[in-house]
Amino acid sequence: MGAITLVKHEKHSSLEEDATASPAPCRPRVARICLPVPLYRAFDYSVPDTALEAGPAPVVGGRVAVRFAHRPMVGICTALDPADAYDEPSPIEHAVDAEPLLDTHHLALATWLADYYHYPLGEVLAAMIPAEARKGGATVIALETAWRIRPDQAAIVQRAIREESAASLGLGRAKQQFALLQTLNENGPLSRAAIAELGYSAAVLRALAATDWVETLSWRPKSMPPPAEPALQLTDEQATAVAAIRGGLGQFGAFLLDGVTGSGKTEVYLRALHSALADGGQALVLVPEIGLTPQTVRRVQARFSDVVALHSAMNDAERWQAWLKCAQGDARILIGTRSACFAAFADLRMIIVDEEHDPSFKQQDGLRYSARDFAVVRARQEGIPVVLGSATPSLESLHNAAQGRYSTLTLRERPGAAELPKLRLLDIRGHTLEEGISPQLTHVIRRHLADGGQVLTFINRRGFAPTLMCPQCGWIADCRDCDARMTLHARPEHLRCHHCGARRPPARSCEGCGHEELVPVGQGTQRAEQGLAELFPDTPVLRIDRDVTRSQRQLTAQLDAVLEGGPMILVGTQMLAKGHHFPNVTLVAVLGADGGFFSADFRAPERMAQTIMQVAGRAGRAERAGEVWIQTYQPEHPLLQRLVKSGYAEFAQSELRARAAAEMPPTRPMALIRADAIHPEEGMTFLRSLKSRLAGVEAYGPAPAPIQRISNRFRHQLMVLADDRRSLRRALLGVRDQSAPRNVRWSIDVDPYDSF
Repeated sequence: MGAITLVKHEKHSSLEEDATASPAPCRPRVARICLPVPLYRAFDYSVPDTALEAGPAPVVGGRVAVRFAHRPMVGICTALDPADAYDEPSPIEHAVDAEPLLDTHHLALATWLADYYHYPLGEVLAAMIPAEARKGGATVIALETAWRIRPDQAAIVQRAIREESAASLGLGRAKQQFALLQTLNENGPLSRAAIAELGYSAAVLRALAATDWVETLSWRPKSMPPPAEPALQLTDEQATAVAAIRGGLGQFGAFLLDGVTGSGKTEVYLRALHSALADGGQALVLVPEIGLTPQTVRRVQARFSDVVALHSAMNDAERWQAWLKCAQGDARILIGTRSACFAAFADLRMIIVDEEHDPSFKQQDGLRYSARDFAVVRARQEGIPVVLGSATPSLESLHNAAQGRYSTLTLRERPGAAELPKLRLLDIRGHTLEEGISPQLTHVIRRHLADGGQVLTFINRRGFAPTLMCPQCGWIADCRDCDARMTLHARPEHLRCHHCGARRPPARSCEGCGHEELVPVGQGTQRAEQGLAELFPDTPVLRIDRDVTRSQRQLTAQLDAVLEGGPMILVGTQMLAKGHHFPNVTLVAVLGADGGFFSADFRAPERMAQTIMQVAGRAGRAERAGEVWIQTYQPEHPLLQRLVKSGYAEFAQSELRARAAAEMPPTRPMALIRADAIHPEEGMTFLRSLKSRLAGVEAYGPAPAPIQRISNRFRHQLMVLADDRRSLRRALLGVRDQSAPRNVRWSIDVDPYDSF
């Protein structure tokens, strides 16, 4: 993403102009409503007396219930009594909100999103609010059930606590119940969740609740001031970063916190948050995936009260309640994934984006926004600082820093005695691999286990093997609905397409020649797990990937087993590379590092380098030194050599120079126009018609997508490059409202993360 400014829009999409077109009367006659429909326009509705009798008068930024195409729908009011109102509009049914759900900042940001990503404003507004809000849910924070000491028994309980006499309360043998009473006496009412976070089990709470000493009440917790900062000594680099961020409070500033893995970026976040929360302030912390960044989540929740989460694992009601708590000031810190960037706040003071380089921040369908880029725009709009943290910053962020748009804060050392691990390349050309592991790597693993260390083996492929092949004729088990190979999975044994999700039992004989001995080709996490278990039968082998870790509870249990510290071998995908602190891991083994350096996608080398460095950073995070061994068939590859010898910073600068020479992002802005259809010629024909309408830009294609057919639909794309953002926006405005043939689906992706 290049330099971004909030821009004004054409008629019917400029909320700023619509909302101020005329002062709103006490009894509005017409409300302009944006609805979640794929049309680049708003709709005027009359406000009859019956609607005012059924509910409040519509307000700009509030929800309104209407009928559209004979269907009930909830939209957002963007103007009242506009000067260019339509003649004889249909009536609204009723207004949902007496006060705006989205304030002027939100409405301006929605306008920016609609303009920048070329997406209908009504659908943008719908994406910015939780599903429960789109259904017309009430803006009422639900009361929690809390436990407190009974007021009529408080004196007796307090005397027993002073005298440390659990026996006087009949709790002589119930030490945990007495301890919980002491906690309630010190803190006042506590919810079930708060009691659990303090370490008390549900059984202890149930037992105490059965006594006469406590009672329940319906309660809305009050915000607590941030606690005093801990006495933990910061390094000089950390102290400099914290001071710079604190100095930027109250004004816009973008800080790129470029810190090697284990350098203490989280502690910098926590110190900065402490200042932002003073006097009732709030903060937003974005993480790539809640389940994959437990260190950040746990440390924020351990340091501050009034922390809420917002992510896809929550149900609609929970997400709506978290959103309301932020909007009404009950929550001080929101920790969330991509969509949390849209949450409303009463007094937002700071935004932090952890692992800003991560692809999870880019939405890949619908409104194809980047939460990282939107966070910067929102911070500018609200006049607050935004911190983008990473050990492997994206080339876009490095480019913005080089252009002076971001201030760079660097952390190059790990606190204490921890040292950065040494990276070594392991040439496996001509070697016989046993389940993908070379004899030399086996020896290194054995050495680290004998020394009491833990080993992390990384392979970025799920399943047992990437495909199943006939050794006689070369037949490969392809997906019947996609131009892709089926992945072989074990336990239960089946073939699965990771693109369309299709499954089928593995063939017992070749579909081409009938040969009955098919062989799995390549290696996935399941095969690596099996091979390592056979090579090291006396060592626990723990696999962590999406096939075995489907819930936060499962992941937490697995991570707790790792943190117990005994010799162990971990096998996993990128789930192991993000945000985990494994103090006993002394060896990281990367089993396959070549694919990313030979992909047709121009971003693939950057992603592969980031993945290698992120997973390498799991080693040597405590007192014991770490090693990283990278198996490769291309040890002389210049990009791999530069990464290993010079580090990520030099690799990234080299890639930036190569991108500039090729006139590719981030040097120039880019968009992909994608189309898919049942018949390949339909999508191609439509994209050709769009290309003929593009002006002032370079358009390449249309061409088949790298994986052309998915779910029996043929995919094509048109690459659009421009010299500046203004030219790209103008060109896309000229085509975004074109109607496609009935069988063609198409989309515009500004700043695409990949070309697939």
